[in-house]
Amino acid sequence: MRPKFNTWLALLSSLFFTCTAYVASQDNCCILDERFGSFCPTTCGIAAFLSTYQPEVDRDLQILERTLQHVSNDSSLTEHLMQQIKQVHTPNPSTQPNVIPGYTQKSREIIDEIIRYENVIVGHENTIQQLTDIIISNNNNIQQLKQKTAQLEAQCQQPCRDTVQIQTLSGKDCQDIANKGGRQSGLYFIKPLKAKEEFLVYCEIDTLGNGWTVFQRRLDGSEDFNRNWVQYKEGFGHLSPNDQTEFWLGNEKIHLVTTQSNIPYVLRIELEDWSGQKSYADYAHFKVGSELDKYRLTYAFFVGGDAGDAFDGFDFGDDPSDKFFTSHNGMQFSTHDNDNDRYDDNCAEQDGSRWWMNKCHAAHLNGQYYKGGSYTEKDAGPGGHDNGITWATWRSRWYSMKKTVMKIIPFSRLSSVSGQQIGGVKEVGLGNRGDI
Repeated sequence: MRPKFNTWLALLSSLFFTCTAYVASQDNCCILDERFGSFCPTTCGIAAFLSTYQPEVDRDLQILERTLQHVSNDSSLTEHLMQQIKQVHTPNPSTQPNVIPGYTQKSREIIDEIIRYENVIVGHENTIQQLTDIIISNNNNIQQLKQKTAQLEAQCQQPCRDTVQIQTLSGKDCQDIANKGGRQSGLYFIKPLKAKEEFLVYCEIDTLGNGWTVFQRRLDGSEDFNRNWVQYKEGFGHLSPNDQTEFWLGNEKIHLVTTQSNIPYVLRIELEDWSGQKSYADYAHFKVGSELDKYRLTYAFFVGGDAGDAFDGFDFGDDPSDKFFTSHNGMQFSTHDNDNDRYDDNCAEQDGSRWWMNKCHAAHLNGQYYKGGSYTEKDAGPGGHDNGITWATWRSRWYSMKKTVMKIIPFSRLSSVSGQQIGGVKEVGLGNRGDI
C-alpha cells in the first residue's frame, strides 16, 4: 500500500509547483471568475486551492499513510496466517472427499473385527463349557466303572458257577439221556457218534421217558432268521432252560444227530396259530445230509398229524405244477448267499429267509414273523411273495404262525409218543422213495 500512496503524492506535488509558476490572464483563461481570485477555473486553480490547505492535508495524509502502513502490515500478517491455515487445514481438493468415508469405513472394519472376535470368544467359552461338562460326565462314568470293576473283582474272588442250569447227564442225543435216567427237560450236552466234540441242546423229556432233541423254535419274533449260510450251519439264537427263546440249532449239528447210526429218526412239526389252536405233522426216517450235499432234507413218509403234509407240496391253483414244485423232500438247503433251489431266481433272497426250497415252498417255518397272523402281498414287500411262517396244508400261505417247534426222536419211540402201533402208521409213497 505504501508505494501506491507515494506515487499519488509525487503527482500532486508536481502539479502544484507547475500551477504556481503559471499566471492567469485574459489570454490564457477561458473564463475569469473572481471566486477563484487571480486564477482561472482550471487545474491551476485547484492547485492553488490545494496549496492553501496543503499543510493540513499533508498532516492528514501522513496520518492516513501511517494508518495505511499499519493496515498493510496487518494485511500481510493476515495473509501469512491465512496461508498457514490453508496449509494446515485446507484439504487437497482431489482427496478430501474420500478422507471422512475412508476413516468411517476403517472404523467400521475395526468394529466388525472386534465383534467377530467377541463372537469367537463366546463360541470358545461355550465349547469350553461343553468340554467341561463332558469331562465331568466322563469322570462320573469313570467312578461308576471303578465301582463296577471293584464289584466284579470281588465276585471273581468267589468260585465261578454257571448262572444257567445245565444238567449233568450227557449222551448221543436226548433220547439217550432219557434212557440214562434223565427225566427233566432242560439243557444238556450231547455228542453224536460222528461229532468231534459235544454241544449244548435243549431236551424235551416227558414222564414216559421220551426224549426229543429240539432244533428249531419260533415264539415271539425276537430272533432274526434272515441269516447267511455260515450262521445256519453253526446255529444262532439262544438256548434257555425253560425253552422260552428262539433259536436254530445249526445244520451241521442236525446232520450229525440224524445220520449218526442206522436208527431212523422221526421229525415232528408243532404249530400254533394266533387264536391258540395247535396242530402237528410227523415225518419218518428224517435226515439232513452233509454240507457237501448242501444239507439236503430227506424223509421216508408222512406219518400223520392234523397239520397235513405240507412237505409234499400244495396245489395253490396258480399252475398245475404247483404241488410238484413246492414239495420239499430231497431239497437242498438255500440261503441268499448259497442258492441251491430249483428256481431260476433265488427263493431265499426273494422270501427273506433260509429253508429247503424247491421252487419255492408250501412249508416255510424260517420265514418272516408277522404278528397277528394274516398278512398281505403289500406287507411282504416289493416282490409280494408269501414269506411268512407258513404251513399251507393247515393255514393259508398268507397266514403266519405264532409258534413253531421242530424236534426229532428215534423212530422206535413214536408209538409211545403217539399212542398208536408203528404198524398202523400210514406210509405215503414209500415205494417211490429211493432215500430210505
